[in-house]
Amino acid sequence: MKTALLLVAFIAAPAMAQVTVTDAWTRATAPGAQIAAGYMTIKNAGKAPDKLVSASSPVAEKVETHVTVKEGDIFRMREVKGFDIPAGGSYELKPGGAHLMLMNVKAPLKEGDKVPLTLRFERAGEVKTELQVGRLTDTGKHSH
Repeated sequence: MKTALLLVAFIAAPAMAQVTVTDAWTRATAPGAQIAAGYMTIKNAGKAPDKLVSASSPVAEKVETHVTVKEGDIFRMREVKGFDIPAGGSYELKPGGAHLMLMNVKAPLKEGDKVPLTLRFERAGEVKTELQVGRLTDTGKHSH
């Protein structure tokens, strides 16, 4: 009976250790700015795909998942219902592409700060990380 319960617990356990986040960052915000964007690489070492379905941070009223799309000659940001993370693969959030949008930021983000962030995945559950705050003019071509 104990063996059966352990087997069920093992099969039912979420693959929390399967999803990892690297190079998570954001830019410092100008005084009075109400939004900030978050970037990172999400790696899924699991054998099944996963999906980032939401995110939250105590520094913002809400966090949305966005993509940048080109409509004619204009680039626009659009909210999407999450990001699909392939099994055994990764998904990059970067300037000009997919990103997290921190809405109604409660205080300016200053270079050197760390922004707590909770990511919620369909399979992996909650993954906590931090966004390293870089310069306002940061392009993301740095390592952490």
